[in-house]
Amino acid sequence: MTVDAAPKSKPMARAHWALRGLANPYLLLATASLFWSGNHIVGRAMGGHVPPLSVSTIRWLFPVAVLWAFAHKQIRADWPIIRAHWKIMLWLGATGGALFTALQYVGLQYTAALNVSVLNSLVPVLIVATGALLFRDRVSPQQIGGIALSSLGVLVIITQGQVETLRNLGFNWGDLIILFNMLVFSIYAACLRMLPRLSPLSFLFVLGVISSAGTLPFAIWEAASGNTLTLDWLTVASVAYVSVFPSLVAFAAWNRGVELIGANRSGPFLHLVPICTALVGGVVLGEHLAAFHVAGFVLIIAGVWLASKRAAA
Repeated sequence: MTVDAAPKSKPMARAHWALRGLANPYLLLATASLFWSGNHIVGRAMGGHVPPLSVSTIRWLFPVAVLWAFAHKQIRADWPIIRAHWKIMLWLGATGGALFTALQYVGLQYTAALNVSVLNSLVPVLIVATGALLFRDRVSPQQIGGIALSSLGVLVIITQGQVETLRNLGFNWGDLIILFNMLVFSIYAACLRMLPRLSPLSFLFVLGVISSAGTLPFAIWEAASGNTLTLDWLTVASVAYVSVFPSLVAFAAWNRGVELIGANRSGPFLHLVPICTALVGGVVLGEHLAAFHVAGFVLIIAGVWLASKRAAA
């Protein structure tokens, strides 16, 4: 429940209503997957062009400025709650914001797209495992079956239906970074249940402040080492996209979706990322869907549907 301890300005009230009014968790989680898939595409496109730690910092500074401009009254009203629960706020900001964002862009500098898809498919399993270890969550056979089915769909897509492709995968330090980062995000997703009751806008603002503050010293070190960004249209467009959609919109949608149906049932929606990547890549790169895409999509959608349904009592 949102705390409304102070009157809201009209623009902020409309934004607040929009976030609270979107009560369909499946639409919210699918939206987050769509924008995070775009983040992978953009992250790979700007690799070697925009320094990873610099873009990690800028990615959160923009949402902080926007949220403060439109929601400063609500943020001030929620400040006593934020201050009272500063430990969990700091933990969520450090894991889901600063560390996850920075490691994602660093890993994308070194690893291949195929490897990222393989490792990303581990997240739903890691979320279930983390919830079981930290909070003794009950995992139903239905959820396990759904995760397995959607994981199979991911493998069908990334291997193009050829099992031999898996034998040719090579892993490097970038893959290890991405793998660790998947675990970091799983911990963040599982710990969202500890978030106190406050406005989603206030939480996003605090998440952005902690994230940008946590990565700023490393971005300064990166720039001092001579790794500076090139100011051109690719940089502007890339930073604009990652600042608005994967940060502001996707995190708001994901957090709300997890709030509505829980982390375990939300996790399989991350298997939609390969679907979104294939569809967006098809539009951008002019690639056509193949039979293995369709087969994988069907398996992923079926698995997500199965795992996200509430198990019968």
